[in-house]
Amino acid sequence: MNTLQELTRIVQAAAQADQTEDQVKLIVEAIHRAIAVDVCSLYIAATDGAMVLVASHGLDQQAVGYSRLPAGRGLVGRVAQTRHPINVAEAASHPDFCYLAETREDEFISFCGVPVVRAGAVIGVLVVQSREGRLMSADEQAFLVTLSTQLALVLPPEPLAVHAPANAVRRVRGVKGAPGTGIGNAWLCENVDLYAVPDRPCEDPAAAISEWHQLLAKVSDDVENERRQLGEQLSEGVSAVFKAYQMLLNDPGLRLGVEQAIAGGQWLPGALRQVVHHYAEVFLAMEDPYLRARNEDLHHLGNKLYQSWAGASGNAPADDHGPLVLVGAKVSVSDIAACDPLRLAAIVCYEGSSLSHTAVLANALGVPAVMGTGKLKGIDDGSPLIVDGNTGQVILYPSPSIRLEFERLQRAEQALKGELASLRDEPATTTDGERVRLMANTGLLADISPGLANGAEGIGLYRTEMPFMISETFPSEEEQLNIYRQVLDAYRGRPVYMRILDIGGDKPLPYFPIHEENPALGWRGIRFCLDNSSLLMTQVRAMLRAAEGGADLHILLPMISNSGEIAAFGGVLNDALQQLRDEGVDVHRPKVGIMVEVPAAISLLPAWANRLDFISIGSNDLSQYLLALDRNNPRVAGAYDHIHPAVLQEIARITTHAHAGGLPLSLCGEMAADPAAVVFLLGIGIRTLSMSASKLPRIKWLLRSISARDAADLAQQALTLDNSADIRALLEGALHQRGLGRLLGSE
Repeated sequence: MNTLQELTRIVQAAAQADQTEDQVKLIVEAIHRAIAVDVCSLYIAATDGAMVLVASHGLDQQAVGYSRLPAGRGLVGRVAQTRHPINVAEAASHPDFCYLAETREDEFISFCGVPVVRAGAVIGVLVVQSREGRLMSADEQAFLVTLSTQLALVLPPEPLAVHAPANAVRRVRGVKGAPGTGIGNAWLCENVDLYAVPDRPCEDPAAAISEWHQLLAKVSDDVENERRQLGEQLSEGVSAVFKAYQMLLNDPGLRLGVEQAIAGGQWLPGALRQVVHHYAEVFLAMEDPYLRARNEDLHHLGNKLYQSWAGASGNAPADDHGPLVLVGAKVSVSDIAACDPLRLAAIVCYEGSSLSHTAVLANALGVPAVMGTGKLKGIDDGSPLIVDGNTGQVILYPSPSIRLEFERLQRAEQALKGELASLRDEPATTTDGERVRLMANTGLLADISPGLANGAEGIGLYRTEMPFMISETFPSEEEQLNIYRQVLDAYRGRPVYMRILDIGGDKPLPYFPIHEENPALGWRGIRFCLDNSSLLMTQVRAMLRAAEGGADLHILLPMISNSGEIAAFGGVLNDALQQLRDEGVDVHRPKVGIMVEVPAAISLLPAWANRLDFISIGSNDLSQYLLALDRNNPRVAGAYDHIHPAVLQEIARITTHAHAGGLPLSLCGEMAADPAAVVFLLGIGIRTLSMSASKLPRIKWLLRSISARDAADLAQQALTLDNSADIRALLEGALHQRGLGRLLGSE
């Protein structure tokens, strides 16, 4: 047996099965063939710890879905309890043996069971049995252990659903695409799939090529109409998505590729399928997550072109269908544009990621979205769903009690928003008079108005890479000048902290891919900018020119880890100032500070006190680097928590250095919007926080409801604790005691 080939074949087949029932049956049948055993069975853990037989080759099929062992009972229960394989030649002689009469297993003598473990918990047990009393060989046992480890990754979150009624309540996990909670009825999208188009000969290639050109022009017009239909007010956030579609439609590779395939004898839909599939596979094979996600755009666009060619318009949901949850493998921009915005409750995509253009658009529209759920089995148009974009889960066929609870949460959220709106122009001052400055994070012009509407006192982090990421090339000085001037003008009289280009890692440029084995520790941030000093000079010149006339510009340097990087940037800034003054531009030296996100920077802060005007803690990257955890990796993200004792100790140390050196200090990132973390940050003396505009009112309410003195006491208690759970319990408990539990979504 070629072990690697067998493992790969079984795991791939299981992952591709459409139905859970087919999946578990396929697993036991394939293992039965691979190692020539009489019985192969899969048991899955129920919520009470019992092990339920969900599939078997060899045991009585009447027992499947019915036979169960209480927690810890039998050899299966023992395997689950010890998380260790059991391999015995005579199962009945083992002290933990428990005979299940309904399975009719008495003719099978040997037993070998291995645990199936996911995220540290035993979710099942894989068992093989034989009529002859023999031990499984070391190779066979190793095969089963390796296979069970891989199967744990492809089994659905709730494999027991295979034996549940079709309309039973189910929870499906996915990826958070856009925040919020949506309640509505499913509307299945994209019934037309270009990839299903067959090959056919083309009878008139010249006419087909002409038809292809007309189709490109028509769909280009359709895309522009959809952009207008979704609303001009969404500007950058939405126009970037539509710009990408127009770029693809105008791409010579797409146009010429289809022409050549038609000239080679393929009919137009077949030619379109060949070319779209080829380029989508090229993107899918790329290591870069942003570029890999672009394969979805090509598939969307291919479906749109084919649908337009076929004259299919799709069935519009009836008016009495109620609130809509758009559901599909890849819900497209066209699907969203065709839906009444007043009825659009949420979006669910079987495929895709938080980088998908569907997720970008959902965020811009304020529509909850969950991506990458895998196919939702057992639903039709009209099936009731709850989409929780805050946690990345979808609830199918929610019970009345579950629905009532989510409706209550929605009402509470709306009521809280109404209460907080009155605080917009009020200062964030604690009950004992300590003033905290709250600012907004942004990277798109579309985010400018929400920040101002929610009372932002400035921009604490302007991510300049966003204009670079939605452009086809590095933007020119004039293009950057236009964008930066709009930002500074909107916040005239308030500080704006502009971070220089921070690409690499999780922020690649589509036209400048960087392939590295470990991008988080690679060519990114200040390292990239200093190595590409002409790009940096262009950006700095644009910032200085945009600030002409007295705008309060601050320049932030990302990923600083040594003194040479600060000095090198100072040289570029001096050159830019001199150049512009020589050109007659009235420019002034802005304040320059660093993002403290590389742990090495912390110890060097005392030495840098006279070289910097301020410092800003980048809590996301700092936490990630301190914990050596990628918070976007689903296998380890559960262990990530910025309220980790080591993170809190280091932030307290940064605060001490900043105060000793007379450096103004701010903190941005998810931590700034976490109510429990904010209590700690207030308590150690941080007085400037920057966060997403939507989070500003909640944090302002919190700060106006607590005293800095109480926060200081809580912070000191937190610094004595050594695990995240205890720290969070302490800080969140204090919020509950002060009637602020609604900030945590628990009251």
